[in-house]
Amino acid sequence: MKIETERLELNKLGKKMYRSDRIRDHLANERTYLAWMRSGIALMGFGVLIVRLRIIRPPVAPQPPGNGWKLGLAFAIVGVLSVLLSTQHYFAVRRDIDEDTYQPPDRWIFLASLAVVLLGGGVIYYVFTVPLDYLNSYILE
Repeated sequence: MKIETERLELNKLGKKMYRSDRIRDHLANERTYLAWMRSGIALMGFGVLIVRLRIIRPPVAPQPPGNGWKLGLAFAIVGVLSVLLSTQHYFAVRRDIDEDTYQPPDRWIFLASLAVVLLGGGVIYYVFTVPLDYLNSYILE
């Protein structure tokens, strides 16, 4: 009986025990990663939408697609980059949480904000530089 009790205690010591606050940190890191993934997918989808809307032309008034594909491509590239960088960031934060050395980096906040501001500025510029007579050539059914 005493030998079994000692064996159970050794098994408990052999297993790595995680504290609840560390588990909570890892789960928060995973939620943040998934939010970045959703944002990247949305950016890529918005880029495809911009390109597709510029290519659709009514047969009555055919028009060239213009430069809209460049803006759509920029959205898609930023979306792919956000997925890649968020994956790298997830594993770096995971390692830092395990080593108990995590410090929140300001550069990611700055880079993400800069990307959104540049893309938003591109959309605003693009929307306000398209001639109005060009927009009237589309037939909505």
